[in-house]
Amino acid sequence: MKSKILALLCGVLFGSGLLLSGLGDPAKVIGFLDISRISDGSWDPALMVVMTGALAVYMSLFYLVVKPRVRANLAPVCETQYHLPEKKTLDRQLIIGAGLFGLGWGSVGICPGPAIVNIATLDMNLGLFLLAMLFGLYIGKLINSAQPDMVKAS
Repeated sequence: MKSKILALLCGVLFGSGLLLSGLGDPAKVIGFLDISRISDGSWDPALMVVMTGALAVYMSLFYLVVKPRVRANLAPVCETQYHLPEKKTLDRQLIIGAGLFGLGWGSVGICPGPAIVNIATLDMNLGLFLLAMLFGLYIGKLINSAQPDMVKAS
């Protein structure tokens, strides 16, 4: 129960930060991603400022708290072990997935975090985005589950 409450509090903190920074608004994200606006002065660097702040907090905590705890074989607060990525290389699956994510994000200015935060607006476009996101997750799961079979067949 403790981990669920902590997850809820972290989600509320994340969502509040998105709304407070204005990054729940797709137009604000598009304002950053559209670098052609630099020339006329309408480019919006807000996303870069928010991401820099988020990375500063994350990297500080990761290197000062998480890494030393991993080295000392200590568990996280609400889990039995840390689940850090083991793969250190780029592969085709990662590059294609990142490209598709970037195309979707750049096209509509919204990604899964803000989409979930904006559910309360009951915007029909957001509903379509969420359906498309769920469909994409389903397709990705099908592809991942078919991969071991494809390896066996070759």
